[in-house]
Amino acid sequence: MSNTSQQYDAIIAICRDLFTKKMKDYGSAWRILRLPSLTDQIFIKAQRIRSLQENEVRKVDEGEASEFIGIINYSIMALIQLDKGVVDQPDLGLEAATALYDEKVSITKELMENKNHDYGEAWRDMRVSSLTDLILQKLLRVKQIEDNKGKTIVSEGIDANYQDMINYSVFALILLKKEN
Repeated sequence: MSNTSQQYDAIIAICRDLFTKKMKDYGSAWRILRLPSLTDQIFIKAQRIRSLQENEVRKVDEGEASEFIGIINYSIMALIQLDKGVVDQPDLGLEAATALYDEKVSITKELMENKNHDYGEAWRDMRVSSLTDLILQKLLRVKQIEDNKGKTIVSEGIDANYQDMINYSVFALILLKKEN
């Protein structure tokens, strides 16, 4: 498990580095995005990954890895939006935004470690394409919950689905690194 923890941290470090660089370029303009907009951004990335996995011809020279990184960062933004709400103007500086980013990652990694313990690292025997499908399924669930005004009867909430998408994306990136 410690290997998984180190691999997880290495992937998140790459994602966090991109997040902080984009914060320096754009500030926290993402704070105006409503949850359905973030969900749709994640959906676009997951659909692109699926297309890359199914199509032999690529017209844009970017692979799956950058899209999984995008899913991770948009999902973390969504978790922040769930807690802080949407604003009309960017309101977070780099330090505050990265502190919130780190907080959401910490909670999500703890969830991964607990589930990983119970499931015995079954994800290591999965295909990246299966992880992509699971992310798409989670997105469809989130869209339904959003359409239900955030209400669920017996199911996990939106936050748990975003956390699972982060963890599935980290797993996919670990598996992709192993393939190369």
